[in-house]
Amino acid sequence: MIEIKTVKIDFPKGCNVILGQSHFIKTVEDIYEAIVTSVPGAKFGVAFCESSGPCLIRHDGTDPELENIAIKNALAVSSGHFFIIILGNIYPINVLNTIKNIQEVCTIYCATANPVEVIIAETENGRGVIGVIDGFKSKGIEGEKEKEERKRFLREIGYKR
Repeated sequence: MIEIKTVKIDFPKGCNVILGQSHFIKTVEDIYEAIVTSVPGAKFGVAFCESSGPCLIRHDGTDPELENIAIKNALAVSSGHFFIIILGNIYPINVLNTIKNIQEVCTIYCATANPVEVIIAETENGRGVIGVIDGFKSKGIEGEKEKEERKRFLREIGYKR
């Protein structure tokens, strides 16, 4: 028997999240080191669902509030080797490649500030992430006005010149 569920990820407005899957208990320490060495002064919390032994939610971070939010969300998902990072004062683009290059990171499901739902399958054995719903359904096609707004926005936030 398999049950399909969704779990809404709750995080503060103005924050971003990175959701992924890893395969080893050292994930929390490696993600912590990857973020603090990529962006000194970064505010974040990370939580990881251990899927063997005591099956604990492992966690760390530089901001206790964001760390607690990561823990709460990881516990709600409770899927084997799932991790969540709540980013406070940085964008995912600042750390994403570094995190993807961590040896034990298998998958990045999303990196976003949008509303997110995790689709999970649950069996007698445990839970697994099937995928995520990141944001909203498309409403149309970008026109010239929207193209100019996109270009202006990227320059305003410093990602393009």
